Amino acid sequence: MTVSVETSSADLTTWDATTVADRCRAGDVSVREVAAAVLERVAERDEQVRAWAFLDPELVMAQARELDAREERGPLHGVPVGIKDVIDTADMPTAHNTARYAGSRPGVDAASVDTLRAAGALIVGKTTTTEFAATSDGGPTRNPHDPTRTPGGSSSGSGAAVADRQCALALGTQTGGSTIRPGSFNGIFAWKPTWGVVSREGAKVYAVSLDTIGMYARSARDLALLADVYRLDASTQPLSGSWQGVRVGVCRTPYWSAATEATELAIARASDALTKAGAVIVPFDLPETFDDISAVHRTIMRREGRAAFLNEYVQTPGLGRFFQDLVENAPSVDLASGDPLPSDPAGIRAAYRTADALRAELDDLQADVDVVLAPSSTGEAPVGLQGTGSAVFNSPWTLMQVPVVNVPGLRGPEGMPVGVSLVGRRYEDRAVIHYAGLLGDLLSVS
Repeated sequence: MTVSVETSSADLTTWDATTVADRCRAGDVSVREVAAAVLERVAERDEQVRAWAFLDPELVMAQARELDAREERGPLHGVPVGIKDVIDTADMPTAHNTARYAGSRPGVDAASVDTLRAAGALIVGKTTTTEFAATSDGGPTRNPHDPTRTPGGSSSGSGAAVADRQCALALGTQTGGSTIRPGSFNGIFAWKPTWGVVSREGAKVYAVSLDTIGMYARSARDLALLADVYRLDASTQPLSGSWQGVRVGVCRTPYWSAATEATELAIARASDALTKAGAVIVPFDLPETFDDISAVHRTIMRREGRAAFLNEYVQTPGLGRFFQDLVENAPSVDLASGDPLPSDPAGIRAAYRTADALRAELDDLQADVDVVLAPSSTGEAPVGLQGTGSAVFNSPWTLMQVPVVNVPGLRGPEGMPVGVSLVGRRYEDRAVIHYAGLLGDLLSVS
């Protein structure tokens, strides 16, 4: 990709989305200046990071001129946003990182993008993804903190672009751990909302009961701004400006053995910082009924994926073995335990019943705490671009359909970012975002 623009007189890419919107609405800076600064940053860094599947500088500047001419200026006026390349955009291709859709233009925005445009967002381009956002195979995108390492996936480009200041916000998706894990690896805020609160219309389907539109930002207040844009429910919890007396459950999940030293230290440091700030730390050990939650998640994901990718498989000779096994219902094992996964109708029905029961049980357990602290990833971003890392600490929360925010601010033994997750009850996204901001402030000075 070639990007050529006039050099911006100021580096506006360091501003978070809230600052950009405030300054653009006030007329302190034009959207054209913001766009020029973003394109300059992309030109400088694209060869190293490779976060974009599609970016047209002329289209970006045309949008900026149109936004500058608007009399009505929305809450995201002028904010540069990246869109994961499995989410439809009217004026850009949606290629899903697969040959069949190369250059495909759906001609209409996905609901999530349509809402962003109505709020005045500047859509910069389409960010890279693994094929159909379904595989863990690495792509061209590199971690901006260390180009020898993965940025995570499948929302690879969205996480890397926000971390590298090539856009202020980005949309991703999560079916397993595709939003939270890149947030951890790239050292930025990442939010997987409660399932269903942001419309998935116009985004590629993998598993309908798991798929969720995710968000990336460099500040928690930007996530709160997005919660406003997407009209999320007000919190039913009383939210104070301090941690004093807040009950935080520490949940290592049934898969704590997968945690490396980096994640062990991250949870310990976050817990210590919260204790010093006055929070009440309590164990949040999931009962034995949750021991097989990873298998339940993968069973449901594979079953729904069979339907989602059938047409792609039968219409695309040579589509990868992953999709063949999915559609043909090949025997598979739980990646966490190695035990065989059920694939017969009775086993599938049992998995759905278990998921429903666990969601209700978790809701009751969460009533005893204000928020849950949990791992965001197994550790620092792995070296190499062949894979995107394990989702073992993310998929249980995805199955539970609860809101999760990755909070950055910590580093592992190798100097790479390691995030921690805050998890809330369903539809309490605003509370989780609020606590993420408080925790982010603590970790930034710890």
